This record gives sequence, C-alpha cells and structure tokens, in this order.
Amino acid sequence: MTNHIPVVLLRSFEAAARTHSITKAAAELFLTPSAVSHAVRKLEAQLGTSLFQREGRSVQLTPDGEALMLYVGRGFDDLRRGIEAISGATPERLRLHCAPSFAAQWLTPRLTSFLSRYPSIELHLSADTDYLRFQRHEFDADIVFDHRSADGLCELPLGNEIIAPLCSPDLARRIKKPADLLKLPLLDSYNRQVRWMQWFSDNGVAAPTIKGLSFDRNFLCVRAAVDGLGVALESSLIAQREIAEGKLVAPLTGRSIDIQACNHTLVFPIAATIKRSLHYFINWLGSELAIDLNRHNTS
Repeated sequence: MTNHIPVVLLRSFEAAARTHSITKAAAELFLTPSAVSHAVRKLEAQLGTSLFQREGRSVQLTPDGEALMLYVGRGFDDLRRGIEAISGATPERLRLHCAPSFAAQWLTPRLTSFLSRYPSIELHLSADTDYLRFQRHEFDADIVFDHRSADGLCELPLGNEIIAPLCSPDLARRIKKPADLLKLPLLDSYNRQVRWMQWFSDNGVAAPTIKGLSFDRNFLCVRAAVDGLGVALESSLIAQREIAEGKLVAPLTGRSIDIQACNHTLVFPIAATIKRSLHYFINWLGSELAIDLNRHNTS
C-alpha cells in the first residue's frame, strides 16, 4: 500500500506540516485549500491514521504526523538540495538565521560584499533569539550567541571578541582609569555573558549597583553609547563599525584589563555540508573575520 502513495499527497502533507496551515500550504503549492485538505485526508485514509489535529485556522501534527514528517520533510529537503546542486540556472538559496545584534551590527552591513562575490545565491536572513530551528528544516545554518554544543551539528567558533568599555569621544575625555567609570552612567546589556560586575572585579574596583538604562539587545546598547547616554560594556566585533567611524572609542585601552570571549558560533546540521551556498558563505565569513573556519570544519 505505501509503495503506491502519490507524491502529491506527501507534498501537500509536508507543506501543511511545515507551515502549520492548510491555507499557507495551498498558497505555496498554487492549489486551493480544499485541494490540500483533500490530499491530506486521502493520505490519512491510505495510512490508516490521523496526521493532524485541527486548531482553528492552524493545524498541529499528531504523534504519527510528527514521526512521518521527520522522514518526509528530510526527503523533500534532500530533493531540493539535489536539484539546486546540479542546476546552474536556478539561484541557490541559503536560509540563514542569525543572532539579532550580530545581524544588525556586523553581518548586514557586509552583505553587499557577499552578494557581489556570489550573485547566484538567494539569501534569506532571519534574526531573533529562537536559535537552532533545524528540526523542521527552516534554516540551513545559524549564527548563535552563547552557543552550547549539541550532537549532530557542525560548530564553527567565530573567534574571540574583546569586551571593553566603549563610549562617545566626549565622555572618553572624563575617563583616565577604571574607577572613573563609577562617576558616569553605565549602560547595561543584560543578555551579555560578560557583565559590569565581572569587568570591575577583574580590574580591582568594587562593582557599583547598575542603575539606569538597560537593554535586551547589544545593538541597542551600542546605539545608546553612540548617542552619549553612557558607557557600554560591549564587544569590539559588534561595535566594529562605530569604532572605525570614530563614533565610539575604548578610553581605557592599555590602562585596564579587557575580557576576551568567543560569543558567536556558526552552527549547521552535518547534512547541510553538501550545500554549495553554505560552503561559499563559510569561506566568505572566514575571510571577513580573518580566521580560517575550514580548519574547524571536520565534517
């Protein structure tokens, strides 16, 4: 029985499972919603099990549906990759997820370089803190902040970042030693690994109680520092453009102990290593960061 299931039924199931919507699946497949619903019901009848639970306008997979999607989703994803790999006429897609501050501060300003080098690649970029969404094949790779190792993944550290006090040139004139920061407003980025308490401790200064502006995104903290609202404890990589343009300076360079941390990691499923566009991206990323990412890639 299972040897004679039409591919169109599986395609309708895969699209509905991936989008959690019959309507969205229909739009993607250029079918009517009723046609997709009919295909799903026919597949359920042939398999003798329920694949979806209907919840208003959305659909959720049953346990049997989830089990089937593991194989069907992977199969269609492999099929797409195979077609992309041999088709020079079709733009190759790279679906990239990225930590928000890295995307806003470092990656996006450099995309002109990447796309000019590889004009055939169609890049889809998403940025939020919901990392590692590989189970449903939503992304090919992810640039993760504060990554924890996991099985089945290739993990390429993007090098050490220097975490140091950064501020506008006007504020910098008032800072000669670490203790001078106690007299100035300190901007707090509370999702960062390295916080003010650790920096003050490493520099032999009793840490103050941080009051005032705090942010849940590093790029917001950088923006506030550029506007002269206070001193940010930020990454030299995330603030690289503002430092190069002279909008931010590190007033205690050579007069304090900076902290180094590997904050960002490029992560992707081992199976994604066959994707040509990902290889191109890895080579370009390593070149921009001046590190050899290929030596870490043992897959």
